[in-house]
Amino acid sequence: MDTTGRISETTGKISLDHIYTRPDPRAYFSTLRDLDYNIPELAKPYFQRLIAEYREAHQVAVPTVLDIGCSYGINAALVKHGATMAELYDRYSGRDAHRHTRAALLNRDRELVDSGEPANRVRFLGLDASGSALSYALEAGFLDGAVHADLENGEPTDEQRAQLATTDLVISTGCLGYVTERTISRIVDAHDGRLPWMAHFILRMFPFDPIADTLAAAGYETVRSDGPFKQRRFATRQEQQSVLDRLSDVGADPAGLESDGWFYAQLYISRPRG
Repeated sequence: MDTTGRISETTGKISLDHIYTRPDPRAYFSTLRDLDYNIPELAKPYFQRLIAEYREAHQVAVPTVLDIGCSYGINAALVKHGATMAELYDRYSGRDAHRHTRAALLNRDRELVDSGEPANRVRFLGLDASGSALSYALEAGFLDGAVHADLENGEPTDEQRAQLATTDLVISTGCLGYVTERTISRIVDAHDGRLPWMAHFILRMFPFDPIADTLAAAGYETVRSDGPFKQRRFATRQEQQSVLDRLSDVGADPAGLESDGWFYAQLYISRPRG
């Protein structure tokens, strides 16, 4: 497991940026498997339920979901194509994974995508700053479209705004906190008044208030749902201590949660008011 990244002074987390920029997902899954990363699996039934509720409420047969920080299309593989995290870990970090070429991995992924009807009638659009991860997810067929952009630091292009405007639901599993209300605001603005439903899993060390306030000003009401949810184990004791310090700063009690060695996330669901 490669967890040699430095501790971020901003977030307290060890930097794993290198696993999101490889040509295929093997480094991603090899690293995160050892940390018991499983939040997409825990998120899956909540996303499926929200998609079903949206489909019924708006009579949209095939809703479009925007996955912020989608990396290699993991949420799409789980929610749309019925994969599990255990299956993906075996696929990309199993005993023989290193023997495959990128092309061979893609061929195997396309077989998964083409093997039957999608588990959920939905279209997935991925938003990420990693062109390599997006390219893989598109070639594999996990994603139906992609927006390669960093909306923290710049406005979307006209073409990207048009893509964002097609989305009915917006989801994320762990990137909010690094991604802030700036990105959320630009996504909402791209819809020109039509408000997509949202569901975000955000680590407890990141206050959701700035995002909730931005959404409230745009016409949303937000509810915290269930949880908390285990995201992954801490990579090092230094990472754990840094996060415990951050939790103390934001007034969150880590007892029985982060103090036991795990990152924990909360789920926030935001719908248009009324």
